[in-house]
Amino acid sequence: MTAEEKLAQLYGLWAGASADGAEVAPHQHDMDRPPSLDELLPTGLGQLTRPFGTVPVDPALGALSLMRTQERIAAANRFGIPAMAHDECLAGFAAWGATTYPVPLSWGAAFDPDLVREMGGAIGRDMRSVGLHQGLAPVLDVVRDARWGRVEETIGEDPYLVGTVATAYIQGLESAGIVATLKHFVGYSASRGGRNLAPVSMGARERADVLLPPFEMAVRESGVRSVMHAYTDTDGVPCAADEELLTGLLRDTWGFQGTVVADYFGVAFLKSLHGVAADWGEAATAALTAGVDIELPTVKTFGEPLREALASGQVPKEVIDRALLRVLTQKAELGLLDPDWSPVPPVLDGRTSYDADALRGTVDLDSPAHRAVSRRLAERSVILLRNEGTLPLAVPRARTEDCAGGPGGVGGPGGVGGYSGSSGDSGSSGSSGTSDSSGVSGSSDGFRIALIGPQGDTPTAVLGCYSFPVHVGAQHPDTPAGIELPTLREALTAEFPGAEIVTVAGAGIDTYDTGGFPEAVRAAREADAVIVALGDRAGLFGRGTSGEGCDAESLDLPGVQGQLLDALLDAVGGRGTPLVVTLLAGRPYALGRAAEEAGAIVQSFFPGQEGTPAVAGVLSGRINPSGRLPVSVPRLPGAQPSTYLAAPLARASEVSSIDPTPAFAFGHGLTYTSFDWSDLVASGSAGTDGSLELSFTVRNTGDRAGAEVVQLYLHDPVASVVQPVQRLIGYVRIPLEAGERAAVAVTVPADLASFTGRDGRRIVEPGELELRLGASSTDVRLTATATLTGPVRRVDHTRELHARFTVGREGGGKAAG
Repeated sequence: MTAEEKLAQLYGLWAGASADGAEVAPHQHDMDRPPSLDELLPTGLGQLTRPFGTVPVDPALGALSLMRTQERIAAANRFGIPAMAHDECLAGFAAWGATTYPVPLSWGAAFDPDLVREMGGAIGRDMRSVGLHQGLAPVLDVVRDARWGRVEETIGEDPYLVGTVATAYIQGLESAGIVATLKHFVGYSASRGGRNLAPVSMGARERADVLLPPFEMAVRESGVRSVMHAYTDTDGVPCAADEELLTGLLRDTWGFQGTVVADYFGVAFLKSLHGVAADWGEAATAALTAGVDIELPTVKTFGEPLREALASGQVPKEVIDRALLRVLTQKAELGLLDPDWSPVPPVLDGRTSYDADALRGTVDLDSPAHRAVSRRLAERSVILLRNEGTLPLAVPRARTEDCAGGPGGVGGPGGVGGYSGSSGDSGSSGSSGTSDSSGVSGSSDGFRIALIGPQGDTPTAVLGCYSFPVHVGAQHPDTPAGIELPTLREALTAEFPGAEIVTVAGAGIDTYDTGGFPEAVRAAREADAVIVALGDRAGLFGRGTSGEGCDAESLDLPGVQGQLLDALLDAVGGRGTPLVVTLLAGRPYALGRAAEEAGAIVQSFFPGQEGTPAVAGVLSGRINPSGRLPVSVPRLPGAQPSTYLAAPLARASEVSSIDPTPAFAFGHGLTYTSFDWSDLVASGSAGTDGSLELSFTVRNTGDRAGAEVVQLYLHDPVASVVQPVQRLIGYVRIPLEAGERAAVAVTVPADLASFTGRDGRRIVEPGELELRLGASSTDVRLTATATLTGPVRRVDHTRELHARFTVGREGGGKAAG
């Protein structure tokens, strides 16, 4: 291959993106005039950027366009090599008309890797069916400061939770033939002040013990084939130019064999933002030498500037060939170099005509099966933060014959409320509390629910920044969303047939107009129940309150939503009117008085297109909530950065006037049943190269089915370097029928007690440990004290990463109470 042909395999082309704005990517407006495909064809092309995620396009026509483009690319270059095509898939395939799933923060809230793996497979199959090869997900950044706008894209604030859930998603995506992409490697979420794309200040130990483990786990266990570098610099070294990170650690130590791709414009940032390169050629040389193989989203530095650097000897030919080999190897694995390769994607295979009018509308990326996966994940991710006997809502039900309900009909396949029934451990078969959820009680005529708040009647309130209707559709307001997005008002209407739903916005998401407060207060005083719908608007670069470039100065609710909430608490105080706060948001917020005064609080993190029925189902009791917090909910809006992974000095003390204690801690979540934990048996000691054994019993002592999320925390009271007071080292989700019990056995390898010692090497130290079994990080039910004996032991990237849970169920029938 000529030098030009080699370099052509190392960059992408973003056809259709404008160079004069920043609609869907940071610094998009910094693009030079993008070369046309015709200009690039003779030498070939490495990547096609976002053929479905740039403008709204009918999926069948998008597949046809991609097919024809690939035909042209392969036919024009000497070797017949097509491009790899990539798109976003953070909360579903980011294409018009594709199923939207809950955002990753909700994946973490579900504590259910198996379901996330199933979702990943569904997303991957849709992407593969239209001719794509790579997805730019998942995000493995660990939340360090909830003010950061991209918190919604993360899985949570604990590295073990992030690693296990992300690994499952990658396994699903890769099982469908899509190359998954780990991002952002590494440190992006630890930026100063929670600001997007800001410098990172952290020690090597924090990086090694908090931020790197999820990436390490994914590289070892998921089969991932691509990694994306982070934008940020750590202690003055930009990730895109960090050879020790991208080659020394990722490849030489961990053994990663795939490709490293640039975050969009990240190579050019070495010159334009970081100032470590004098020109584009130096930027390209630095990135390529460090280990970046592919420049995205479009050709800038890896084109002519890199060719000139190669010709002048600034960059060795061997460095070019190294990246080229990785790119071509991956294309070969995907079958793109096979002699019989065909550009025809599966959705067009076997068609005798490619007439655009005939194809339009023939490809369904929002199948009932995929909506069912989205619904199950939404239901399992809803978190009941607080409940003072308010939920399930005691709303009288109309008789089945009196109400049409939603799809499926009340009392039919959809259960009470008309939406398709809850699955598995969500407890759809029972009821509890004071609510009559049988669906056959007397008429609810005259019962009034006041739905107040800016999220009550907003279709996109359930969508994150990287969902297509927000990420791209917002720039095309005349184009329909392409999917069904029931509002919370519509979901409540279906969930409580016959009740009167009075909807009042009261305020905007991020406006400061309080003119709607009087109407909202009046509606609350006249209602039998008040549901307050608050939260975020996802957006890009300041156009939302959550999402990329939408960082927060504090964790107060945006705009005047906090004031509205206080006004409603005052309005119903002393009246006995139940008030429920519902949150459709991208990050946790301090809720002020409501954290202690609201009758109930229901938290959902952008739960996708099936999200509002899931929230409504929790309110009615049709769904027994089982979500757990993947991030702590702060008590104070300004006590940031704060995380449950806190050392003793980071906790509340008498020497500081700031108390960072959260209102609701990591792992917290209530349910409509009750669980008893008992019969703990633990081995007392093990060597630093051995394992500890635990066994105990969990019983559902309530009157309906539910799921307990058993969380295992490690407390190391004395170590040679400061440790978090506790950290998650394992968890298991256990669905149980009423009265059913589970015998749980856990093997805990001593490797899980390892940490980075003073010399920068990972060690296991002898000494006393506590193994805490809890329903949350602050609700410990059983504690075992154990001792590790023997010498200090060094461990490396081959160490054990997981506690091993064995769950055996025993029947029990209905619990007595």
